Amino acid sequence: MTPGVQPGVLQDRVVLVSGAHGGLGRAASIACARAGATVVLLGRKVPKLNRVYDAIARSGETLPEPVNYPFDLEGASPDDHAEMAQRIGESFGRLDGLLHCAADFRGLTSIERSDPASLARAVHVNLTARAWLTQACLPLLRQAPDSAVVFVVDDPQRVGGAYWGGYGLAQHASAALVGMLHAELATSPVRVSGLQPGPMRTSLRAQAYVEEDDREAIEPARYADDCVTLLSAAGAAHRGQVWNPLP
Repeated sequence: MTPGVQPGVLQDRVVLVSGAHGGLGRAASIACARAGATVVLLGRKVPKLNRVYDAIARSGETLPEPVNYPFDLEGASPDDHAEMAQRIGESFGRLDGLLHCAADFRGLTSIERSDPASLARAVHVNLTARAWLTQACLPLLRQAPDSAVVFVVDDPQRVGGAYWGGYGLAQHASAALVGMLHAELATSPVRVSGLQPGPMRTSLRAQAYVEEDDREAIEPARYADDCVTLLSAAGAAHRGQVWNPLP
């Protein structure tokens, strides 16, 4: 058992993780399964999804079997999101958690020199697609007695500087989206919160920093248990907040 994961805190819950084959997405998916959840693994790269599936299903532990759902956030339409939510409802009859880990960042560049299509893609994948996915899942989440939407967001002080482009813009907006959705859903059973992890050793961060010289970054698994906390009933303590846990 991963240190800090409490067995059963997500027992019988269904959790959808976007970007499930990324650095934090993978670690969080495994941690959610170990906490008792049936995890729907959402991502665009099937071989990588399969590796996360195998890490859970063939771990040697008795864990709920995950489900792969190949999905390209960049190209998916609102109807595709609605169909995905419908399939989850038909397959499981419920959805208790949505964890937004998917992110797109292709490197540092100025707004002036950004390719317009690349700028639009970064804003869409890191913001608009998150909003569409949340919209599609809210009817199912509202049916659960206690459910959670968790947005993983980057440090606004860091990505608000020069050259972070559409990614930086979208991260600021995602943090604002936490407060907006919280206000709209405050009287519902759906909790909304954000998680702002510290620097993580991921392929996304490697686009901006030379990995061998990066002394700040730590393994994403350090924050996997924090994802479980926000998705579980204990996450009520952080409702409406962007939580920045200490490393």
